[in-house]
Amino acid sequence: MRKEDLRIAAGLTTNMIANMGKGKNISMETLVRICEALNCGILDVIELEQDEDVEGKE
Repeated sequence: MRKEDLRIAAGLTTNMIANMGKGKNISMETLVRICEALNCGILDVIELEQDEDVEGKE
């Protein structure tokens, strides 16, 4: 699926798609819309990454 196809299917804006491509935070509402469009669970579309700044402070 192309980004444009996902944008249309999930009813997202071009800015939302651009922010995801830049690794910026997106809302839970946006994640839910993506999951509904793809008919999948939230763990299928997210990946948790630890900030490098936090790793050295543990």
